[in-house]
Amino acid sequence: MTEASPRPDLPDHLSVDPRSPFYNAAVLEHEIGIRINDKERFDVEEYCISESWVKVPAGKAVDRKGRALTIKLKGTVEAFYR
Repeated sequence: MTEASPRPDLPDHLSVDPRSPFYNAAVLEHEIGIRINDKERFDVEEYCISESWVKVPAGKAVDRKGRALTIKLKGTVEAFYR
């Protein structure tokens, strides 16, 4: 059997948008779980553990460039590898 590549440490602030300064492709290669207020979310676009917030899409609304509009939810944030 082959040994799996070691997972990098999860950053405090991570975004799935490649244009963001908080985008990290090495971390996003692995499946990440986000829990906010003890409830797991599957639609998180960006999170910050130290500031206790996540950004999630606001329904099907998009801006003029076609990107989803997001809302910020505040609470206790946990990030983990699945």
